[in-house]
Amino acid sequence: MTDLLNRSLAPLTEGEWAHLDEIVVATARRQLVGRRFINVVGPLGAGVQEVPTYVYIGIEPGIVDVIGGDDPTPIRAASRLHPVIPLIYKDFIVNWRDIETGRRFGVPLNLSAAAAAAAFVAQREDDLILNGHAGLGYSGLTNVSGRETLSMRDWAQMGNAFADAVAAMQLLVSRGFYGPFAMVVSPTNFAHMARVYENTGVLEIEQVRKIMTAGIFQTPAMSDAAAVVVSTGPQNFDLVIAQDLITAYLESQNLNHPFRVLETLVLRVHRPNSICTLEGAAPKTRRA
Repeated sequence: MTDLLNRSLAPLTEGEWAHLDEIVVATARRQLVGRRFINVVGPLGAGVQEVPTYVYIGIEPGIVDVIGGDDPTPIRAASRLHPVIPLIYKDFIVNWRDIETGRRFGVPLNLSAAAAAAAFVAQREDDLILNGHAGLGYSGLTNVSGRETLSMRDWAQMGNAFADAVAAMQLLVSRGFYGPFAMVVSPTNFAHMARVYENTGVLEIEQVRKIMTAGIFQTPAMSDAAAVVVSTGPQNFDLVIAQDLITAYLESQNLNHPFRVLETLVLRVHRPNSICTLEGAAPKTRRA
């Protein structure tokens, strides 16, 4: 098999490569949010550059009949898109003297730069999933055309987060989406929910979790002025991975060794109205 990633050219032993891969994957796994509630398809292989995306219509309920006649509203593709799967990457450099020091004195190779690169790639993946990339023409969960929207209350006020969660769930149910539901918020809004709800002795976030049974997730990729509630399931959206997270060797530069942490993936939204965004002004900071 062709060594497309040039890994055989890198000045690393098999053990060092294994350690590097372990650090990169573990770092990304701790940070990734989208993959926790989105169905993943693949990896399909680095050579896959396009995947068909079907946007469906015809979500009326199933039919009860004694004859089995025609379904007047079958689920069918209203459009078929072929988005190019984008590449997400971040480079890091390993100093040649660090490698030689490790070999001479038996010191483990410092791979903190690799971990940092993996963290940046993970952050960018979640940003692409949630916010898309306007410059390249990709939409995310928060801005895809056809999604449902509601005004967002000020979550600095107790009870508003729960009220918004209920409203979003009820709207999606009224459109024929019954969950399980997941919610994604910013760290600030996540913190706003970490307080006792009225006189129940229970945190507000625990009240929200009772209806967001697929999970409540926080990520800096979300704005404080927004939150998103989705009805999960591959029938609604999925994440197609061509090349999963991996590290490639670039080339020697001035005796030092540049590497690249990379992946190729794309979000496919099949039924946009399975998504509800809460949009409003940024929450106000509570005063002591």
